[in-house]
Amino acid sequence: MGDYPEVHPVPVAITPRPLSPRERAVVELILANEFSGAAELQAQVDFVQVVAKWGVDSASVDLLMLEGAPRSPGGSGVIPVDATVVDESGSLFGEILLWTSDGYLSAIEYAWYGDEPPSALPDIEMIAIDVRA
Repeated sequence: MGDYPEVHPVPVAITPRPLSPRERAVVELILANEFSGAAELQAQVDFVQVVAKWGVDSASVDLLMLEGAPRSPGGSGVIPVDATVVDESGSLFGEILLWTSDGYLSAIEYAWYGDEPPSALPDIEMIAIDVRA
């Protein structure tokens, strides 16, 4: 095993806000797929508040669920949908991970491949979806 430090984002608190149109489009695209708990997670989108960024210019954000949202039976972790991001030339650029905590949406992570982190989520046309079994 290598001696690699664990990397954890340092959240930057922001004034709570609804999902931006692009954040909402990406989340809805990913949640439009069939997997256990998808319907409840889809119903949570209207109850989500963005409460922190994973860095000053980060496209990844922490989410907070407002009261009244239905709980998903899916538990905690990354939902079972691979959302890979490809650039204009078709090269793999990154992936979007939707995180849940205790049955509620908890984060949107934009993991990128390369040196420069993106400051915004990609257009949905750049995202390829594959549901894990």
